Amino acid sequence: MGNVYHTLKERGFIAQVTDEAELEASLGRERVTCYIGFDPTASSLHAGSLLPLMALAHMQRAGHKTIAILGGGTAMVGDPSGKSEMRQMLTEEEIAENGRQMGKQFARFIRLDGQDGLMLNNAEWLLPLSYISFLRDYGKYFSVNRMLSFEAYKIRLEKGLSFLEFNYQLLQAYDFLVLFQKQGCALQMGGDDQWGNIVAGMDLIRRLESKPAYGLTFPLLQTASGEKMGKTAKGAVWLDGNRTLPYDFFQYLRNTDDRDVARFLCFFTFLPLAEIGELTAAGGAALNAAKERLAYEVTKIVHGDQAAEQARAAAKSAFGGAGQGDEGIPSTPLEPARLVDGILVVDLFAQTGLCSSKSEARRLITQGGAKVGERKIESIEDKVTPQDFKDGSVILRAGKKKVHRVLVQD
Repeated sequence: MGNVYHTLKERGFIAQVTDEAELEASLGRERVTCYIGFDPTASSLHAGSLLPLMALAHMQRAGHKTIAILGGGTAMVGDPSGKSEMRQMLTEEEIAENGRQMGKQFARFIRLDGQDGLMLNNAEWLLPLSYISFLRDYGKYFSVNRMLSFEAYKIRLEKGLSFLEFNYQLLQAYDFLVLFQKQGCALQMGGDDQWGNIVAGMDLIRRLESKPAYGLTFPLLQTASGEKMGKTAKGAVWLDGNRTLPYDFFQYLRNTDDRDVARFLCFFTFLPLAEIGELTAAGGAALNAAKERLAYEVTKIVHGDQAAEQARAAAKSAFGGAGQGDEGIPSTPLEPARLVDGILVVDLFAQTGLCSSKSEARRLITQGGAKVGERKIESIEDKVTPQDFKDGSVILRAGKKKVHRVLVQD
């Protein structure tokens, strides 16, 4: 198998790297232990976490040891990087529960067998720390002037940086030191907004251990339209199937901007680059097949083969008229009594979440974008009646990309 550094570079994973020649050589000649940290500030990882997770997967596939760190300790402080304001403070119990939920998702990407992959929680070594002893032992190695020179801190200083958050870099640097000492971990990876924190950890290792360590960052993911990857009008696209249904996850990727398809196939799938080139060479309408492949491959990794097959079948049923696979479409049950006099389309579109409000549903109808089954809705006074249902269900459509299934309860 080739050098994983070449794989990461060819697929666009690398934004910045320290000692590039040395790291490239090290990854080519020996087994390297690397880590990425994930603070459990929510009960699930989101689509923006796919890039670091895939980087760990590539490292492990190439024979290196990978460590996924749950930031149970650092989440108590909150990373100011990439944030315009201070994060909401969570309780220790909330953080622990979030960590338990997030931990289940790591296993979709890497083996957590203790040999090739580990999941550790930095609360184990951070929470027992004595603050005064920690400052005396390690604070003396950090320059405030240098810390303030990093972009993450400079941006936050303009709007206000709390002293609590100012400590975050020390804690992340200490993480790297602990993992270096106890696990032989010599490489930390993360998003490009983590550059300052990663370099601080390398410097701490160099000062205390007199040995080399390395850092590598990934590009901060934005779509071609300038939006943050994994963000939608409804909020985050979660990797937890209970928070974002596999069908909705599939559709999010299926609706990728044409300009992002090749890049996302490189980032979020294991498809060979030559195959990606063939899928995306034609462009235009031919990219639809590449988008479907992207959605299928990523859904398979995140949710498993069965969920990916169901999501793909549901999408074909909803948009291709196949008539099969409807069970994968997001659904809402409806009591038969509500249909006796009919239910306003406006009310039903808002109830199912196809529209965020009745006002949005009215606009959709007046613009000609609402359908019940194959019936185009012409008036905001139109109702859904028993005649719209076939075999106890009907598909609602909002524009060309959003669908929802309504089921009459038995």
